[in-house]
Amino acid sequence: MRIRFAFFAALFLFGSAVPPAQAEDTVAPPIATTREARLDQLFVDLKRERNEKAAERIAARISNEWVQSGSASIDLMMQWSQKAVEEKKFDVALDFLDQVVTLQPAYAEGWNRRATVHFMMNNFGKSMADIDRTLQLEPRHFGALSGLAQIMAVTGHKESALEAWQRVLSIYPMLRSAQDQVGTLSEELAGEGI
Repeated sequence: MRIRFAFFAALFLFGSAVPPAQAEDTVAPPIATTREARLDQLFVDLKRERNEKAAERIAARISNEWVQSGSASIDLMMQWSQKAVEEKKFDVALDFLDQVVTLQPAYAEGWNRRATVHFMMNNFGKSMADIDRTLQLEPRHFGALSGLAQIMAVTGHKESALEAWQRVLSIYPMLRSAQDQVGTLSEELAGEGI
């Protein structure tokens, strides 16, 4: 009885007793192990997904990948900056984010967060510069593109805002706010052309 139990336990833990040559044909494709590979697959999934809630979950997973800096110090400064933003202490948040982008200039989310704080402070020029750097590092950053679209709209550049929202939708087709903005701006621009 113990031998039979041990056999079934081993079978459960280690898979079927298919010989290795046959097992290769039945093995699922490898799971993306690098951050870039995971992001690439998530973006493919995001573009294909037609359910809004499922797309939101995929977008949240992408955001979770973006926020991982690989440095405990950077992650801590990002947390402190977020707390400062929540307390409306934008200058304090900028101090932390300045350190983040100085210490880890290839970390796109640091630039994106700093762009967001500049936007909240109506520093649109500085926000645009940080958005540009974010998009150089991660061209698929739909959050940065959304920020760009908002700045273009606020500053009266409706055509540029529409183009930015359309770029967002090419990456994240089910983003409801982008869909709404494309519809609204398209109608406004069509009305102005009459």
